[in-house]
Amino acid sequence: MSKFKFEKLLIWQKAMDLGEEINLLIDDFPKKEIYNLSSQLLRAIDSVALNISEGSIGQSNPEQNKFIGYSIRSLAEVITCLHKASRRHYIAKNQFNKFYEESFYLMNMMLAFRKNLK
Repeated sequence: MSKFKFEKLLIWQKAMDLGEEINLLIDDFPKKEIYNLSSQLLRAIDSVALNISEGSIGQSNPEQNKFIGYSIRSLAEVITCLHKASRRHYIAKNQFNKFYEESFYLMNMMLAFRKNLK
């Protein structure tokens, strides 16, 4: 049973799921990346869900809009990290494509959500 407003948001649920999938993905990155790309990717993907939840708690629409904007920027950072992981051959092309498509879908959901806040 959800007690918090953000737990009912599909964008939060999708961001949480994507975050857990990416958390598993970075387990296979080289150890030399633990404080670099792995850390950056994990912080960026976690930031997506964290900002969605923070913006939804008792905030006005303009305030929630601001936090959704932070989430969108964090997701753009995730995409860049995925590109870097692909270029460095840490992930296979099919893995990149899967996460790229999921991120694109989530990005469009967040943009639509933000548009409805205005």
